[in-house]
Amino acid sequence: MDKQLLILNQQQIQQKIDRIAYQILEDNFDEEEILIAGILPGGKKIAERLKGILDEIAPFKSQILTIALDKQSTYLHADIDFDVNDCSNKVVVLVDDVLNSGKALAYGFGIFLDVPIKKFRTAVLVDRNHKNFPITTNFAGIALSTVLKEHVDVVLDVEGEEDGVYLR
Repeated sequence: MDKQLLILNQQQIQQKIDRIAYQILEDNFDEEEILIAGILPGGKKIAERLKGILDEIAPFKSQILTIALDKQSTYLHADIDFDVNDCSNKVVVLVDDVLNSGKALAYGFGIFLDVPIKKFRTAVLVDRNHKNFPITTNFAGIALSTVLKEHVDVVLDVEGEEDGVYLR
């Protein structure tokens, strides 16, 4: 079994997600609606948690969009549960659990390139600082300097396991 180092426990993850939600609120206070696009699987779970917090604290409505990407592909291939044209002139927050190379966020961004977006932001729980793509995050829970061979696991909503972020 691989050795794992706990980076964030359940309470710390919740604190990070709370902080990101408040940053999103501050960035979009005058908006009527924002779209939170979660990249499956982990980004969608974080997007749902962000929406839950924003529904309590924000004056605007928020809606979840789901993006399934083929992260191994050399071209953009995505399955989405929404009409991308419905995103015109709206705020979109693209959410993933871990930013490693930036490929997933770059592909996620690519979905919206042909639509006139009002504002586009990115949010991740863990930014690993190993970008191969010119992607930056607007909202990050934690920036983590790791070596390439290390792997970050985000465990959320797994039956019988407490939420956690692990380095192995």
